[in-house]
Amino acid sequence: MTTTFQVRHRTEYEYESEVSSSYGQLHLLPRELPGQRCLSAEVTIDPVAEEYRERVDFFGNRVSFLAIHEPHRALTVTASSLVEVDARPERTSLVGGRPWEHAREAVRSGQVPDPVEAAEFVLGSPLAEAADIYREYASASFTPGRDLLDAVSSLSARIHADFRYEPGSTSVTTPLAEVFEQRKGVCQDFAHLGIACLRSVGLPARYVSGYLETDPPAGLPRLTGVDGSHAWFSLLVPEAGWIDVDPTNDQLVNGRYIVTAYGRDYRDVPPMNGVIYTEGKTETLNVVVDVVAVAG
Repeated sequence: MTTTFQVRHRTEYEYESEVSSSYGQLHLLPRELPGQRCLSAEVTIDPVAEEYRERVDFFGNRVSFLAIHEPHRALTVTASSLVEVDARPERTSLVGGRPWEHAREAVRSGQVPDPVEAAEFVLGSPLAEAADIYREYASASFTPGRDLLDAVSSLSARIHADFRYEPGSTSVTTPLAEVFEQRKGVCQDFAHLGIACLRSVGLPARYVSGYLETDPPAGLPRLTGVDGSHAWFSLLVPEAGWIDVDPTNDQLVNGRYIVTAYGRDYRDVPPMNGVIYTEGKTETLNVVVDVVAVAG
């Protein structure tokens, strides 16, 4: 089954005093992936950017750059795209029945399709470092000889149960250790925690940024994290490739998710970041995301 989604991500900044110049980098355009096809995508900017260009970064993500040199008191960036997403294929049979240590040893011995990529994502990163505290937390799920999928599912369920989803309780600068101590955060925090736990037991994991369907089909629940960019983690399984898990909603990622970018952690793929030149500060920031399934 294939679903076509219309995605609209609108970011509005208002400044308390005039800004002379703005420079921004965006990770807002959906990736081309097996099972995901971007039919169209565009970014509109008000005021109009004097410079706008796109590139593909180290991880294969689509990245946009903008520069505005005229004075302005507000900035609006709207990314619109039309994306086809296939239902996720059932790959649990390729994972089930194998102990999680099997995957760890395959990575250590280089018995994976891309050993360099595996090494890249098993190492700690600035926002998701491997550490004893996360290895101890993960150990309740990654018991000796346990089935890999069972262990990962258990980790996701425990993060979902042990940590409260509370918008505004953290920011992009909140250290993971603080999130772990206060037991609350948002989707990016839960993704970072899952990644840190997996790396701490020797498994490669990456951060995935994207979107969730805003309004669910009849009979399905409305998911947490639909009102903005969403985040989850992805585990590299030697026999099956990358398996995506959403601890915020405690489920495997399915056809209601759209991927924009992935990297080692949030710092590699923020939806929008940049620099402004002004003596004032941002007065208001408003982000609105709509992901709607469309006919055809």
